[in-house]
Amino acid sequence: METNRQKKIAGVLQKDLADVLQHAAQDGMKGIIISVTKVIVTSDLSNAKVYISVFPQGKRDLILKGLHENTATIRYEMAKRTKEQLRRMPELFFYMDDSLDYIEDIDNALKGKQENPITNPEILNERKKR
Repeated sequence: METNRQKKIAGVLQKDLADVLQHAAQDGMKGIIISVTKVIVTSDLSNAKVYISVFPQGKRDLILKGLHENTATIRYEMAKRTKEQLRRMPELFFYMDDSLDYIEDIDNALKGKQENPITNPEILNERKKR
């Protein structure tokens, strides 16, 4: 169970990461929207799982690769921003949030645009537990 401290730190990280990533997107990636959908901080406050959503979806792999390559720089920028609130900046681990894809698949199935997963459960993607 998440403590209030974990939730508070996750909220601070989510807000500041959104600013940092949006600023980076404005500088070099016109027309790309990066959203931080969720941040989960471990109980020892040393690691943070950051879930992002990218629009347009075709750029997801490129953005995720860029985030992984620039994690140290992003972490440094975050440490500068949160130095008043956090003693130590957690390690950042970036993951793609696939919930919008999942919702779109359900919506398309309901509209009859693709096969119905109720009649054929084999077509459903295996979702990873978080």
